[in-house]
Amino acid sequence: MLHILLAVLDLGGTFVFAISGAITAVKHRLDIFGVLVLSFAAGNVGGITRDVLIGAVPPAAIADWKYIAVSVLAGLITFFWYPVTDRFSNEVLWFDAVGLAFFAVAGTEKALVHGLTPVMAPLLGMLTGIGGGMLRDVLVAEIPIVLRADLYALAALAGAIVVVVGRVLHVSPIATTIVGGGLCFALRFMAIHYGWHLPTAWPRDDTKS
Repeated sequence: MLHILLAVLDLGGTFVFAISGAITAVKHRLDIFGVLVLSFAAGNVGGITRDVLIGAVPPAAIADWKYIAVSVLAGLITFFWYPVTDRFSNEVLWFDAVGLAFFAVAGTEKALVHGLTPVMAPLLGMLTGIGGGMLRDVLVAEIPIVLRADLYALAALAGAIVVVVGRVLHVSPIATTIVGGGLCFALRFMAIHYGWHLPTAWPRDDTKS
């Protein structure tokens, strides 16, 4: 049951992140190839990095055609119907929060299954959630959202830690996946809605008046 749940939500999260990558590409006026590249990168790079680090090769995003198909579909939908998808940019931001939540907990579960320690597993889960978005932003010469003031990586890490604590306490994996994902989404939701963010560095103004 857990395997089916993770597979379905993994593809759903891939689609959501792929949409976000494609929208970013269109806003930067990339051609259709660029749109598809950013779509695939945003939707799959986090999972590919996770799989390579834990030795699950070839990565699921490459071995399973469904991941590529979902990414291409998201890219084509955005490219040809951008005026429609652009109307839902705010909604995509919320779906992005859902994708972040699931990828964080799913990545942590997979890391634990492959024998990672309770210390390293949540870090890998966090990487799964933020990896695609980081590369997406870098490819269009933007500072990745995870490095800005937004509460993003911390939300993913919090959800991942819930999964690890649940595993240590022998709680049902499905229950911890739901609770951990819910916590991650809630933190991201509050950050978007209320502008929560981590402290930022303020360089000293050396300009003399």
